[in-house]
Amino acid sequence: MNYRENIRLALESIKGNRLRTMLTALIIAIGLMALVGILTTLDAVKKSMTDAFSSMGANSFTIRNRGTGIRIGNGKRPKPFKSIRYEDAIKFKDSLNAPATVAVSVVASGGSTIKYGNLKTNPNINVQGIDENGLASQGLNLSEGRNFGASEVKMGNNVCIVGGEVVTRLFKDTDPMDKLINVGNNRFKIVGVLEKKGSSMGFSGDRAVYVPLLKAKQINANANPSYTITVMVSDNNDQENVIGESSALFRNIRKVKVKEPNNFEITKSDAIAQTLFENLAFVAVGGIAIGIITLIGASIGLMNIMLVSVTERTREIGIRKAIGANPKVIRRQFLIEAVVICLMGGALGIFLGIVLGNIISLAMGGAFLIPWAFILGGFVLCVGVGILSGYYPAKKASRLDPVEALRYE
Repeated sequence: MNYRENIRLALESIKGNRLRTMLTALIIAIGLMALVGILTTLDAVKKSMTDAFSSMGANSFTIRNRGTGIRIGNGKRPKPFKSIRYEDAIKFKDSLNAPATVAVSVVASGGSTIKYGNLKTNPNINVQGIDENGLASQGLNLSEGRNFGASEVKMGNNVCIVGGEVVTRLFKDTDPMDKLINVGNNRFKIVGVLEKKGSSMGFSGDRAVYVPLLKAKQINANANPSYTITVMVSDNNDQENVIGESSALFRNIRKVKVKEPNNFEITKSDAIAQTLFENLAFVAVGGIAIGIITLIGASIGLMNIMLVSVTERTREIGIRKAIGANPKVIRRQFLIEAVVICLMGGALGIFLGIVLGNIISLAMGGAFLIPWAFILGGFVLCVGVGILSGYYPAKKASRLDPVEALRYE
């Protein structure tokens, strides 16, 4: 008996027990959906984060008054230091003598409403103060208009650069350039529009308004804001040297004594990504554990169905043995039947897992991803589960005595 005939007989047996087969395949599908869904989500989010950090440049680092704040569960919260003042940040920018470009930024408001005429946005627009290097430090590009000039940054002119979502909501049929908008209680002239970029890790450059740094200081909703300093190094080989020079300079500006530790955090852009990936690995382990536990339950259910099938088809097995089928043929038939059931459930589970994973990823601002490795691995796993679950029932069927089997029922 060839494999094609075995597969045909397996499908006929499956049709005869549709309800039990569907329930078992559904359990397998749920297990693989959980496994593939979580892993697909993590891969898509990783890709999104990698793209976001690469656009900012791998040769950059930031100086903040606290760590990145990335933690899982009850992880240790980063220690905050006193805020980095505007004067300290500007002094650092003017004093650093190294082959690097310095950008200073600050969040002026995290939930502003932007108005133009009778139109207004939702109160979720991020207002950020930047200098002339701010767009480059965040990997943002202009679709039209211009960047801030150095004099506008120092004088705090009422000009702004807006994201794509602000333009979509307020300027559907008109050109936004040189228009006056209200940001809170202040009026700004639009001098630039950013290219649409989407969201990354909860922040969207499209849903933002950028104003000159000094103006952000004047309108900041926080009485004691902390400024962020980003240093972009042209050559990766010089990065460690520039970090050392920057640390020494900022310690001097902050008047840190020789024996005292830094009262600020220096974080490389790729270190942030690495921290995120390490934390996501714990989530991946949890997802794999959930999927494996579900698959173990499914394999037990499949084994039970195959044992029942052997009992119900005892007479059929006896007839086949009587007309010449050897134990190997009988064993192979039941193994193929178990594998086919697993593949049916696996195909459904992998499809649902990819859909679910990408829906979650897109909702989080990640990218769409087709995990070919997980698809192949899922089918291999299905075959393995089918063989493990079907081996004992197949072995039991192959050992039935044909005379006793024919007298069954």
